[in-house]
This record gives sequence, structure tokens and C-alpha cells, in this order.
Amino acid sequence: MKKILLFIFPIILAFIVFLIIQFFVNRTSGKGALQVTSNPKSTVYLNGKAIGQTPLCKCEVNDMINIGEYTVRLVPVSGSFSPFEEKIKISKSVLTVVDRTFGSGATSDGSVISLSPLDNSKGMELLVISFPDNAQVMVDGNSSGRTPISIKDLTESDHEVKIIKDGYKEKSIKIRMVLGYKLLVEAFLGINQEAISITPTITPSVNPSLSLTPSFKRVLILQTPTGFLRVRNDASLGGAEIARVLPGETYDLLNEQVGWFKIKLKDGQIGWISSQYAQKQ
Repeated sequence: MKKILLFIFPIILAFIVFLIIQFFVNRTSGKGALQVTSNPKSTVYLNGKAIGQTPLCKCEVNDMINIGEYTVRLVPVSGSFSPFEEKIKISKSVLTVVDRTFGSGATSDGSVISLSPLDNSKGMELLVISFPDNAQVMVDGNSSGRTPISIKDLTESDHEVKIIKDGYKEKSIKIRMVLGYKLLVEAFLGINQEAISITPTITPSVNPSLSLTPSFKRVLILQTPTGFLRVRNDASLGGAEIARVLPGETYDLLNEQVGWFKIKLKDGQIGWISSQYAQKQ
């Protein structure tokens, strides 16, 4: 009996090792689809390499993209709009969708929609993040809360998600929930110029003898949905990412605009961060 066990055990062990290897190979290999739309037409770069112009769909089996994390960059072929750049994730056998409508300054808007598998193959989750945050989320006409928000009680079907925030253009996105997957919606809200134009302007009186230099000299990075905060080369969501800063870190405050702080990094670089996730000290 012992001889039989000694003979069978290595075979069973080898089979278990084989199954483990196959599991990790399947989790780390494969391809996914990418769809990119924009207005106006833009050249699409993936990790710095041009892969075509919008509307673009890498959806055919032989044209799909290896799974992994990438930087997608959209450069409009007309107009003087700032390029849009964002990190995306390509997951196995699912579609990642990037959309961007370019406008002047902070009026640009867009979205990134992606799927990633859950450990629970029978579960579903919708995660909605907006920039700026604290926007109202409506799903199929019903209020679900404010961003960032995770929703787990939706049905495996089509839904309409609306992201609403005062002073910004309403964003409406059609989605389809898939069993066993988390659907991430990243919404980039554009400022509503019409709302701004009807807002009364009050000009305060200023004593010329008073200094206009801000009394705050540093900013503290707050917690973010992603665990880091992007530093951009200009005060716009379309600005290129030049670095990342982490919650709890502090930096010199050089200037500020509505919704943005200009900071100096430890290596001497100068860039802009969203004031939604930073606090003046």
C-alpha cells in the first residue's frame, strides 16, 4: 500500500502544480478590446505609440490588445485643444471604452468605462467615479448617491447612468452589467459655461495697500479614490500627467485657479493638481 501511495502521490502533486500554473497563465495572458471615440477626430496613442484615429475599435480577434495597464492619449487633429491623457486597464475578453469631447479650457468632458473580473463569479458591481467628485449619481432615473460610489444591487441588463453636479454639464452614459464583473465608470465633467454666464458677478473692493499674496504656503494631499493624485502640466483634466503625489504628502503652493492648485514637487517640477483632493495649510 505504501509503495502505491509513493507512486501515486508525485503524480497527484504534479497535477496540482499543473493546475496552478494553468490558472495563473490564464489570469495573466490573453487580449481585450478597446474602443475610442472623440469629437473632434483625434489621433490615438497607446503608451506613446500611434494606433489610429477616432472612431477606433480594436475589437476583432486578431486586432485586440494584450491585457495590462496602458496610458491612452488623444491628440485632436484640428483646433487648438489640449490633448487628453489617462491610465486605462485592458482586461481579458472584455471591452474598454474611452470617449472624449474636447472644448476650450475646462469645458471638455468624457468618460472611461472598463470591466474587471470579480472573485465572486455570481456577483456584480458598478463603481462610479467623477472628476470633480461629490456628483449626484442617477441610475435609471433613481438617485443612488454621490461619487465615488459602489452599487451592487443592479440587474444583469442595460442601464442608464447620469452624473450631475451644479455648474457642470450633465453626463449620461449607457452601460450593461455583466455577471461576475465590476464595471468602472470614470466620468470627467466639463464646466457648464451657460450656468457660469448667468451667475451674478460681484467685484470686491480691494485696498491697494494690502498684499494679495496668499497666506497659505503649502497644500496637503488628501485621500483619493485611486490612492494617488495626478499632477498635470496645466490646470485642466486634459493636461498631460507629469507625476503622481500621495495622500499625506505636503507641497509648496505657488498659485491657484478655480478647482486647481499649482505646486512645486520635491524634484523641482512644477504642475497642477485638483483642489478637490488637496487642502491648503
